[in-house]
Amino acid sequence: MPSALPSICRGPWLALLAVPLLAACGGKHFRPVSDTPVKIGKPYMVRGIRYTPAEDPDYDAVGYASWYGNESGNQTANGERFRPKGITAAHTTLPLPSYVEVTALDTGRTILLRINDRGPFSRGRILDLSRGAAEQLGIRTQGYAAVRVRRVEPPEKDRARLRDGKPARERPRASAVELANLRERLALESGR
Repeated sequence: MPSALPSICRGPWLALLAVPLLAACGGKHFRPVSDTPVKIGKPYMVRGIRYTPAEDPDYDAVGYASWYGNESGNQTANGERFRPKGITAAHTTLPLPSYVEVTALDTGRTILLRINDRGPFSRGRILDLSRGAAEQLGIRTQGYAAVRVRRVEPPEKDRARLRDGKPARERPRASAVELANLRERLALESGR
């Protein structure tokens, strides 16, 4: 008996049409990597601590940075796909995305990176680096380090490289005098 279904609904055609439909049902919808729109976000609480995101063009802090990298493929707070090898980081309050210079206080090495996620939510830590950023800064093996985090507005060429997951151009190392001042500032702010 002939089928009442049109010929396109029989045989291999049906399987070919079903594949894209099924794939679309199970995937996350990631935001394209872009610098717009900038998200500041509403205040939020994590483990009893209230965080208030804000536009802060003069942000300049010292503290500790750690790194994370096992969340490959997860969604960042601004909706992008997390790329462990990218030169990115998580911050509790800076706008998403933001750009910061991070200086390791033990070596003076300075890198530029892109903030696209929220965190860290551990006492005393001001930044969670991607694995790629931790490697570039030279702190991957130790896991965390004392750092300076300073918000900057880099040129578009550096922004584009970071959006593509590549390092920005090399930054000059901090001088011995600058490092001594930053270490003293960290000690004072830490209450030691």
